[in-house]
Amino acid sequence: MPDSLVLHLQNTSNDEVYAYVTGLDIKNNGARVLIAADGHTLYHPVDPPAILQPLKENVAIPLGRGGAITKVTIPQIAGGRIWFSRGPKQLVFLLNPSHNPVAGAALVEPSVLNPSDPNSSIDFSFCEFTLNGDQLFANISYVDFVPRLPIALSLRRAGGAREVQHVSGMKAEGFATVCDELRTQAKHDGRPWDKLIVMPHGAGAGATPLRVLNPTHGDAVGASFAGYYEGYVDQVWKHYTSGHQLTINTQSGSGIVYGKVVDGRLEFRRSDGGSPEAFDKPTTHDILGCNTGPFTTGSSPMRNAIIPRLAAGFQRSTLLTDSVQPAVEPRNFYHSDPTNHYSRIVHAANVDGKGYTFAYDDVQPDGGADQCGKANAGDPEMFVVSVGGYNVYAGDRMP
Repeated sequence: MPDSLVLHLQNTSNDEVYAYVTGLDIKNNGARVLIAADGHTLYHPVDPPAILQPLKENVAIPLGRGGAITKVTIPQIAGGRIWFSRGPKQLVFLLNPSHNPVAGAALVEPSVLNPSDPNSSIDFSFCEFTLNGDQLFANISYVDFVPRLPIALSLRRAGGAREVQHVSGMKAEGFATVCDELRTQAKHDGRPWDKLIVMPHGAGAGATPLRVLNPTHGDAVGASFAGYYEGYVDQVWKHYTSGHQLTINTQSGSGIVYGKVVDGRLEFRRSDGGSPEAFDKPTTHDILGCNTGPFTTGSSPMRNAIIPRLAAGFQRSTLLTDSVQPAVEPRNFYHSDPTNHYSRIVHAANVDGKGYTFAYDDVQPDGGADQCGKANAGDPEMFVVSVGGYNVYAGDRMP
């Protein structure tokens, strides 16, 4: 892998768009790094004297319009994000002291949950990436919210076949479709799916929504889903108490494990014996977040491998229809109520159906269809990140 890579950032719209690159500089002891507005100068912020201090450098990279490509050079970065904002108002990143001279300052990133955040009224989005000594790994994400400004990824490998991986994202009008479908679902089941739609502060009637929050964050906008999954959980427990067996391929060293309800807990064992791993009933909060209650990871590799596959089964509502997990056919996901209709609607709005809509949306059977919207390669030759949602297509070719 090279020590650096040239990003090709493409604005397919005719709107004013800025890009921002953040992450941890792997070759510089993991220090916080941002790319300056010139597209190549590295900015390593140092500890400020107080909290919530402004950056010392301009990191807003202006993009051309109408399909123009802007080249940005990055070093090897862990935990990277490429942010985009639309309109003349640029994103505000702030600094807090980390009290770690090696790591540099702590970065305060834009928040979609804090109404007092200076970025709360800005139309912004981001994709995630890591470039290290092994590979470039990137993905689009809806784990926190659906932006109005969509992103697509294209990655071409340098090998003989020059394989291309493409993640389509949404069309420019895809966000409006998500909003319409959430309103329809709310009318259908009486749940607050429509309250996940965030309007600009002070917006009047007929205003365009700004973003859609993941139901994980529903409480921030008065959209409580408390009690939503509990009836389904009871059905799953009853089903695997009455002689049925849940088989999970951990796709790890733990192999295939077999589960049934014993003394009120869903207990999994390997066929060769060993200590079981038992799961209490998850709540709706546990299921939507994937990281609390019985889904809290720990020291057991077997349990840590079961958690993503079991959580995905609840999110996709496949545990009563598929006794073998991960479930095979994406066309069968989200068909049994209750289910995560946010995930259903967002996947359907993406041109190729891909994109992380919950933490374990990368769970798939061996050789199964990718759902999470990732692109990765150990020999990246060209990486294009397109924003705007115009000229969107499905299929593996470069833009």
